[in-house]
Amino acid sequence: MTGILNSVDQRTNLVGQNRLELLIFRLGVGQRFAINVFKVQEVVKLPKLRPVPHSHPHVRGVAQLRGKAVPVIDLGLAIGLGPIRDVENASLIVAEYNRSVQAFMIGAIETIVNLNWEDILPPPKGAGRQHYLTAITRVDNEIVEILDVERVLADIAPMNTTVSKAVVDEELIAEAKALGLKALVAEDSPTALGQVRETLKNLGISIEAAQDGLQALQRLQAVSASGKKVSDEYLLLVTDAEMPEMDGYRLTAEIRASPELASLHVIMHTSLSGSFNHAMVEKVGCDGFLSKFAPDELAQLVLKRLREFLKP
Repeated sequence: MTGILNSVDQRTNLVGQNRLELLIFRLGVGQRFAINVFKVQEVVKLPKLRPVPHSHPHVRGVAQLRGKAVPVIDLGLAIGLGPIRDVENASLIVAEYNRSVQAFMIGAIETIVNLNWEDILPPPKGAGRQHYLTAITRVDNEIVEILDVERVLADIAPMNTTVSKAVVDEELIAEAKALGLKALVAEDSPTALGQVRETLKNLGISIEAAQDGLQALQRLQAVSASGKKVSDEYLLLVTDAEMPEMDGYRLTAEIRASPELASLHVIMHTSLSGSFNHAMVEKVGCDGFLSKFAPDELAQLVLKRLREFLKP
């Protein structure tokens, strides 16, 4: 197991090529699940856990990892499959989401696969665990369910979507409402989409949602084909990095490469973080970048764009 992620740094060059690598694992003896390797810091055998009184039922305890106390979430419990029972053979996926480090208790680690985002599809409507999925794919002729970790975390510690009074500009917000301004949001996680929607609602801006980068690009192309200017139709685009069909980096690059779309203001809003991500954002031509989820920081970027839009 120590070698399964020993080349994570080398794998980051897949980001921006509409490719990803998935860490595939099981929670018991049934379905296979996955998360993006780029979010994973390490995979370790389950260490001894220290109980935390009055913690959320999905939190099995705290592990000491590299000198830090990291909460351990039972992923089986979190998505409604029941607790991980084979504790002796359990593992931890240590990952960074939404500006914090968590460890997810799982069953057996299987493998890492390298895929195109085109191979990653939205979950079918009516899927049994759709509430906790962002996507599905097929590996070795078997369905693999890609988990919506943001939803898991939001169930344990709900995100605040309120914008601080110190950030709010009532005059600007009134103008946004009067003009009926809207944003296009490309986001595959229903939880993350809801967070962005509520924050922008506080700023007087409505949203149109696209569940992946390809859908967002097609929406923009349709607006342009109708004779409208996309930067007049949408105040800005807020896009996730990881999405089925087409990731946010490829989406932004496609927008910048199109004379009809290039003027659109693009903010990359992702749970991925780090200097590599900043470099990719600059490379593809985003106007702004922030890690999920900080409503004040998102509001500040949106209000900055609003001021530019309203400037005589």
